[in-house]
Formats: sequence, C-alpha cells, structure tokens
Amino acid sequence: MTQQILVALIVALAAVYAVWRWMPGSWRRAAAGRLAAGTQRAGLVDAERAQQLAASLGKASGCGSCDSCGSCGTGAKAAADDKSPATRAR
Repeated sequence: MTQQILVALIVALAAVYAVWRWMPGSWRRAAAGRLAAGTQRAGLVDAERAQQLAASLGKASGCGSCDSCGSCGTGAKAAADDKSPATRAR
C-alpha cells in the first residue's frame, strides 16, 4: 500500500512539473505571483523572499525561450551563418 501511495505521489509531482514547464509564459508568471503572495500571507516567507520566489518561478526554462537566455543573439546567429554551405562557397 505504501509503495502505491509513493508511486502516485511521484506521478502527481511529475504531472505538475510538466504542466508548469509547458504552461504559457504569461500564465506561469501570474501563477508564480499568486503562489509567492500565498506563501507570504501564510507567513512562510517575508516580502523580499516572496518577490524573489515569484521572479524565479516566473522565468521561462531553457530551451524554447530564446528571449530569456540571450543565447540566440546576433553572435550565435552569425556563427551559424558562417557554417552554412552558402557562406563556405564564397
């Protein structure tokens, strides 16, 4: 019985993570703000830590969010263009 409860808990946490990861950015930021405000109201964190929590949870994760990491800037694009067959033929 304990093993089934543990497995159900792991599956539920994985589902929550997947939903959070693929949630639209605006929804994620709004949910992060509400979650941080709730933790502050409950007395778990102070106001400064609640703001840090909201900012941290509201960030988009790595791949698929080029506007947040800056790795898809002009430098990365120029390096990719240098490797293209059309550029090498010149």
